[in-house]
Amino acid sequence: MSSNRPLAAVTGASAGLGATFARKLAARGYDLLLIARRRDRLEQLAAELPVQCEIIQADLTKDDEVDKVAARLREAANLELLVNNAGFGTITRFLQTPPALAESMHRLHILALMRLTHAAVPGMVARSKGAVINVASVAGFWLSPGGIYSASKQWVNAFSECLYMELKQAGSPVRVQALCPGFTYTEFHDVANMDRGAIPKSWWFDADFVVEESLRGLDKGKLFVVPSLRYKFVVWLSGLLPRCCRQWLALRLPKRRPMR
Repeated sequence: MSSNRPLAAVTGASAGLGATFARKLAARGYDLLLIARRRDRLEQLAAELPVQCEIIQADLTKDDEVDKVAARLREAANLELLVNNAGFGTITRFLQTPPALAESMHRLHILALMRLTHAAVPGMVARSKGAVINVASVAGFWLSPGGIYSASKQWVNAFSECLYMELKQAGSPVRVQALCPGFTYTEFHDVANMDRGAIPKSWWFDADFVVEESLRGLDKGKLFVVPSLRYKFVVWLSGLLPRCCRQWLALRLPKRRPMR
């Protein structure tokens, strides 16, 4: 890929927030590195976009495929944005979740995100230009019984904040964002076999709105972006209440479902 335009890499780009990020970033003048398991979806998306697109078909739960993507990020001299979006949720409790499924979630949400960030950020720091958006979740602020999804997203929040502070301390202009959406209309909940009707419509937002909020927050250098006042209040309340109160509420509320 040879172009004078900046390059944005998006994981999980075949659908949902990832595809929406790709369209919004193309409109902002980025060339794109589209990463996901489903090549046919990526090719269809690339054909729609008026910029140069490179496709990497990769399953980021597998070490060798993460290595392949990481190597491409390291060599990309015009890489200015990494969107770590790939992820999935479950509605089962930890003890009912097959160990292989739980491991895949943590490999994707934690290990792949960490390794791709480590591959991308040094070059950005050297060039004094760039940003990372880590797609986390409001669920990362409210742990739930058996919630391996919310536990993994809490790590994403913490990792993003630690990296943000490290770069600030070093005087680097490279930006870091943890995007923390609530319930969002995408394929995410279909994959998790979740009944959307169980959640009031007022708690759902379009992917377009969520991504616009993310990019506006990135322009302002915001670390945590929580789309909508409704979810901002939820996050504010989580910080206000002592841990014992949050646990008391979590144990009495209906079974939690993965957000995003």
